[in-house]
Amino acid sequence: MISVHHPGAAAALGELSGFREAFHRCLSGRADALFELTDALLCADGPVRSLAELSLEPEHRRGHGSLYDGLNSGGIDLDRFRNVVARQSIPHCADGRIVLGIDVSHWLNGCSATPTAVARARPR
Repeated sequence: MISVHHPGAAAALGELSGFREAFHRCLSGRADALFELTDALLCADGPVRSLAELSLEPEHRRGHGSLYDGLNSGGIDLDRFRNVVARQSIPHCADGRIVLGIDVSHWLNGCSATPTAVARARPR
């Protein structure tokens, strides 16, 4: 029995599940800890400022010690991960155009040149 009533959504969930499994196989050492760390990082509600803060995310179900152990003892097979990413299907509209997701959120960057900063730095 399928719990998703839209067949397109069910197929997308199947692709996502397949990608997650393939990504997990790219991890070595403390693979489960690294996988949960990745989930927590991607699901965090804003910028992550510390590893301790990241370990408090609901997706990171382990103790904060496993986070550090995963980073110190684990690893990722980059060549294998590149192949996993390259095999992903590219979403298309009904008319064949490629669909891209773009994040246009505004993040403050203290190093960015602003018109005010440029005006102050300009010699007179």
